[in-house]
Amino acid sequence: MKTPSKYSRIIAGTMTWGSWGKQLSKNEMISLMNHCLEHGITTFDHADIYGAYGNEEEFGKAFSESRIQREDIELISKCGIQYVCETRNNVTKHYEYSTDYIIWSAERSLEKLHTEYLDLFLLHRPSPLMDPEPIAEAVERLMSSGKIRAFGVSNFTPSQIEMIETAVAVSANQVECSLTAEGVMYDGTLDDCITKKRVAMAWSPLGSYFREDSERTQRIKEVMLPFKEKYQASEDQLILAWLMKHPAHIHPVVGTTHMDRLADSIKASEINMELEDWFTLLTASQGHKVP
Repeated sequence: MKTPSKYSRIIAGTMTWGSWGKQLSKNEMISLMNHCLEHGITTFDHADIYGAYGNEEEFGKAFSESRIQREDIELISKCGIQYVCETRNNVTKHYEYSTDYIIWSAERSLEKLHTEYLDLFLLHRPSPLMDPEPIAEAVERLMSSGKIRAFGVSNFTPSQIEMIETAVAVSANQVECSLTAEGVMYDGTLDDCITKKRVAMAWSPLGSYFREDSERTQRIKEVMLPFKEKYQASEDQLILAWLMKHPAHIHPVVGTTHMDRLADSIKASEINMELEDWFTLLTASQGHKVP
């Protein structure tokens, strides 16, 4: 088992805090931040594009008035996606990973979030035009100036990380992973996190379970029913517990803004799911026995 990282076991995802979701007011954001801290969620996950490049600024305003001490939380942000929206002069969605742009984007996030440093800075998605050397130069300058404390990637394959690491070390990979999106458990992505001691983070950790009514989700619901009583846990807690049993020590990035569900997600980390129960859920999701 990996040694726990410096990030909270459950990470609060902020994508839906602003205009792409709940449109929380400043006071509602402050209340939600404090609620997270009260329940041991100290890490907040951002990206420059969230809320059409507006979320970080709204969060930063709330944080600056929250009286929360900077050393009590961890801030993550991402850069690289050039999103087509009113606040950017982009004609086509694309990716930008030049040295100057990476540095500019990090400094913009710092300004918007009202902080002097990011605990982790990620390249949001891989580009077919990535060149490791300009990326490394940007990261080294940001690290040496104290503006970022760690560098990682999101949605990268092991071979893409290997290419980046010809020039600069990668400490984390945030990928889609859940009971209904378990591909990274088989394609080498999580193996790479274990082997290279990278922090593994999972976005959309509940997968499609609550979004879709399909044969797959129906199979999972059926086998999960007795587990709810056995573990005295809700469906979302069991799905998170399933994910966190993986030896990559995955940190789920939980996107809910509901306070009770955030509190419940922390309790999920205390569930020690039995081995055969874990495989029962996997089998239900995949629709066949393991090979």
